[in-house]
Amino acid sequence: MCGIVGAIAQRDVTPILLDGLKRLEYRGYDSAGIAVRRDGNGLQRIRSVGKVAELQKMLDGGSVDGQLGIAHTRWATHGMPAERNAHPHMSGERIAVVHNGIIENHAELRAELESRGYQFQSETDTEVIAHLLADLVDQGMSLFEAVQAARAQLVGAYGMAVISPGDPDHMVVARSGSPLVVGLGEGENFIASDVFALLPVTQRFLFLEEGDMAEISRAEVRVYDAAGAPVEREPRVSEMSASTTDKGPYAHYMLKEIFEQPAVIAETLEGRIHKGRLLEESFGHIATALLDQAKAVHIIACGTSYHAGLVARYWLEDMGVPCNVEVASEYRYRRVMVPEDTLFVSISQSGETADTLAALRAAQRGGYLGSLTICNVPESSLVRESDVALMTRAGPEIGVASTKAFTTQLVALRLLAIALGRRRGLSEAQERVLVEELEALPRQVEVALGLSDRIEAMAQSFRSLDNALFLGRGPFFPVALEGALKLKEISYIHAEAYPAGELKHGPLALVDERMPVICALPDDPLLEKVLSNLQEVRARGGELFLFSDHKVRIGLDRYQNLTLDDIFPSTSPIVYSVPLQLLAYHVAVLKGTDVDQPRNLAKSVTVE
Repeated sequence: MCGIVGAIAQRDVTPILLDGLKRLEYRGYDSAGIAVRRDGNGLQRIRSVGKVAELQKMLDGGSVDGQLGIAHTRWATHGMPAERNAHPHMSGERIAVVHNGIIENHAELRAELESRGYQFQSETDTEVIAHLLADLVDQGMSLFEAVQAARAQLVGAYGMAVISPGDPDHMVVARSGSPLVVGLGEGENFIASDVFALLPVTQRFLFLEEGDMAEISRAEVRVYDAAGAPVEREPRVSEMSASTTDKGPYAHYMLKEIFEQPAVIAETLEGRIHKGRLLEESFGHIATALLDQAKAVHIIACGTSYHAGLVARYWLEDMGVPCNVEVASEYRYRRVMVPEDTLFVSISQSGETADTLAALRAAQRGGYLGSLTICNVPESSLVRESDVALMTRAGPEIGVASTKAFTTQLVALRLLAIALGRRRGLSEAQERVLVEELEALPRQVEVALGLSDRIEAMAQSFRSLDNALFLGRGPFFPVALEGALKLKEISYIHAEAYPAGELKHGPLALVDERMPVICALPDDPLLEKVLSNLQEVRARGGELFLFSDHKVRIGLDRYQNLTLDDIFPSTSPIVYSVPLQLLAYHVAVLKGTDVDQPRNLAKSVTVE
């Protein structure tokens, strides 16, 4: 989940590297570092603990400059946040490497290298790569040859970039499990773990495939596949601009992204519905063939995307489609029974989530009908490796706590449910109603956003609390899971979610005056049952914080409630998710936490 940037040019690359790190900080922010080759002075390395701003302070004097360099912002896996564990890692003055991923056999390699006299300065797995490369170069190999040979000894996942003062005209990169892109310039070239890092300097990119290596100079980029054969990777032009990652007038990226939801939901629907009908052609010709044959669906995802899948299960099964939803990190480690003609559906904001990507690759050997991914990044690995991609079009999401990615995933999943429902008796009149309800979503979310000030006032009650309980029934149980996740991620309040009917089977023991209970109350067939569960909370002195349909009559004493108007049943889980996002945001602000970059977390989870 670390951020990697590299550059080779005729100009000083230090400002490019530093700006790239700032743009990648959502991928990790416990330490950062930079190494550049300065003519006649070998490699210069500066590292710092903390966010990129700390590294910026150390570089403000302008003492580090060069035309070849690599940089890194870290999310710790091996070794605590400390300068000695920050990247780039070096072997003497001969090799500098930055790395994203995990080298699983690092302990064995470390012992072998120590027996040869190499001294380790860090606890990281990455330093093994640096010393291994130095050892191979000492045997007479070029830098490229050394990286190629080292790969045969490395077990695990990596995206790496390597430079050496002995080869001032090249940078070598390799990808195995962790993403890398190459940015193309005029007389200069760049690499990064995400296109966001390079948008100020280029719009043209090569996306390295699994197993690729590349040798990069100022004039050209040579790519080799996993077998070592030269291969062409077609350049792509990114439609994003550098300004798309600005916060604008908002205090935090998360708040900006919450308020972008009406617009991005409309964008997700654009070109996919028309005059009360789903334009299934917008999914692509292959998608139609897969949907025609699909008898069941398996949804695989992690975190927030997993919660989206759980909501979709209710929608799909309501259409008569058997659906199973699994956490990607568990999916690969058991024997999965795949019914005939089952469609594999992956969900990921980044499209680089390591567990989800590994699950897709396992599924491609597991007898599925085909694979469809719901994703936000067109150039991502999941999109490239799936048979069909349904893009959410949410735009860049920088805040670590996902918001607009979640709601647009739900919109895409709703479209998928309608498409499959067509094949199971959904009438044209029924489809028209469902499509009209989708078309109303941007307006309804806009109305929900209008509650922000009142939710901020509600959040005052959470200022001194350390725990919270979220309840929900039916599709609102996964909505409760997502609400609890948002609150714990950014406010550090311990939050759990339960199906409301399970309250009496254990969680009720936790309820007292200091255990707030948060619940959405849509006007649906389960309303009376949920109200009965809430009576159980009040009988134990629990404080209730409710978001309800304006038609709901609550009939309880001592509760705080905010109402939403005219929410359609089919899309209500999407709308009710928005106030829960705002509650988490306002509580975090009141508690003074780092909203956009919460401790211990990172945005794009590219390690298992």
